[in-house]
Amino acid sequence: MAHIPVNHPARTLYRIFAALIGLYILIFGVVGVIQTWGEPLFDRGDTWVLGLRTNLAFALVSVVFGAIVLVGAAHRGNLGHFLNLGIGVVFMVTAIAMMAVLQTDANFLNFSMSTVIVSMIFGLLVLATGLYDKVGPAADAEAEQTYRQRAINNPEAGRRR
Repeated sequence: MAHIPVNHPARTLYRIFAALIGLYILIFGVVGVIQTWGEPLFDRGDTWVLGLRTNLAFALVSVVFGAIVLVGAAHRGNLGHFLNLGIGVVFMVTAIAMMAVLQTDANFLNFSMSTVIVSMIFGLLVLATGLYDKVGPAADAEAEQTYRQRAINNPEAGRRR
């Protein structure tokens, strides 16, 4: 059974990390759109923005995903929790897929290895935010804390079946 903490005390810190990542992605996308405007959408040129290689398609997608990550970080309810979980997985899957086609014509987002690494790190951080920013009633948080304490004190008694 999945274990996702409810009302974690560090959820504000995680949301700040997600907001910083979303802001970087949004700024990257906006600067990328400005620098690649007028080029073909899936150009395989040599345009670098904020340390990452890009084209117009990747810059436009970055604007959209940067805004979504910012919305997820700013939303205090469970919408942010689910957005961050989903976006984190999307970033990691995209990084792996683009790494698989890095040196081929299928690299339509013009990724470089540094872009793959940054996408993977951002995906892991946003996924971690999603894992720790679930919001629930105080009773659920208290029950979760009781379960954890019982599991620490007596590992056999705390095991769920």
